[in-house]
Amino acid sequence: MNRYIEPGPEFGQLFRAFEHTAFRLEVRATYAPPYERESYEKFLAGEPYELPWMQDWLSMVREATAEGRRFMRVRVVSLPLSDYNRWSYVIAQHNIAAGEDIRYITHESAQEAGLPDSDYWLFDSRQLLRMEFGEDNRFVGGELIGDSAEIVQHNYWRDVAWHHAVRRDEFATAEQFGRAQRS
Repeated sequence: MNRYIEPGPEFGQLFRAFEHTAFRLEVRATYAPPYERESYEKFLAGEPYELPWMQDWLSMVREATAEGRRFMRVRVVSLPLSDYNRWSYVIAQHNIAAGEDIRYITHESAQEAGLPDSDYWLFDSRQLLRMEFGEDNRFVGGELIGDSAEIVQHNYWRDVAWHHAVRRDEFATAEQFGRAQRS
């Protein structure tokens, strides 16, 4: 049986309760979490910025990886990168340093591989959260999926995405990023 959850404690608990792997497929060109806004706007303006909102996430990732649990993420991006994807590419260095494995695949390659055009989290290959976003690109919640066939399909897509995606530093080239900051 499916169940809808909103951002908040129940959503956050998914990241603390998994035993082995947490996998995210990201397909959107833009996300708009309010806590990122000030840092993102400074990035766009070429000004120095800080990432105070990111520290709890990084601590959680470090703790999980120290316990042998894995955070994995594949970002599906179009070229040239959207401003938001340039931003997420630059700050991904912090996620990676904390232990998260982030990889990239072009939108074209993802389509050729048959990947879905929607974001999801998959925990321990058995708990699926299909994410939903509002018109303003803010995460509004997600549906915990109970159907085993759908969970198996998303496991397949995870494996396909992982197979075709490349690590952050392998993905970056001057032609792809133009004015993006190299980290």
